[in-house]
Amino acid sequence: MTQYTDTPSDDAPDLDDGLDGYEDDESEAVRRSAGTAESSHANRHWWDRNADEYQDEHGGFLGDARFTWCPEGLDEEQARLLGDRSRLAGRTVLEIGAGAAQCSRWLAAQGARPVALDLSHRQLQHSLRIDQQLGLPPVPLVQADATVLPFADGCFDLACSAYGAVPFAADTALLMREVHRVLRPGGRWVFSVTHPVRWAFPDEPGPEGLTATASYFDRTPYVEQDDQGRAVYVEHHRTLGDRVRELTTAGFRLVDLVEPEWPEDLTAEWGGWSPLRGRHLPGTAIFVTVRT
Repeated sequence: MTQYTDTPSDDAPDLDDGLDGYEDDESEAVRRSAGTAESSHANRHWWDRNADEYQDEHGGFLGDARFTWCPEGLDEEQARLLGDRSRLAGRTVLEIGAGAAQCSRWLAAQGARPVALDLSHRQLQHSLRIDQQLGLPPVPLVQADATVLPFADGCFDLACSAYGAVPFAADTALLMREVHRVLRPGGRWVFSVTHPVRWAFPDEPGPEGLTATASYFDRTPYVEQDDQGRAVYVEHHRTLGDRVRELTTAGFRLVDLVEPEWPEDLTAEWGGWSPLRGRHLPGTAIFVTVRT
């Protein structure tokens, strides 16, 4: 296992593998095919470029050591989707698409032994920054693609992902097989994604986001591309049935499918998530599974 130990800085990471020219200020949003290599390349650079803004905008909601599954604010402390909190101590946990590792930091506070994995170098730098600010030992970090996990078979007790990696991977069937491989038998794999039904609606927080304008069954990826047609950001859609088939084929048993309701006291918007839409449409789907 390779541990990421770079030193955080106030400067963006120095990338010399094609980032130049991938500015997305003038990007065009389209629906078109996007394979594994293109999706991974585009999303890694997008998150490196936008990690600072993302943490500035959402860091207050996410907290420094809070495990929240979704914009609806469902916390693991109450939901216990990974199991009883008292039984987390000593357990190895892989957080996939960890960002600044807020969830891993919460897990470490419960006595678990988390490893935070993310595709983005800059997101992981924010994890180191937060650990330094809090005076905590750094969360073990790994920069890697979730479809090629750099770990031995059966080395984790649990795996989790809060809106990380799964929506951005072109081959999520492979991702599920990789998670199955690194989990021990009986280990839980819990992940949250945008609720698949949202793909039929515009990603708008206001009334325009309540009218379906696309087919739920259209799996064509959402791609933002530059003026040369190069993808700078990609998301992939799967239906609920697709997800269940991916999981069961990979060797997981679906234990629960959680669709958090919008809390009455939550007034903040997050992109297309809002109190208005939350009262009418599910915004998040959380899959709770066990490795067989």
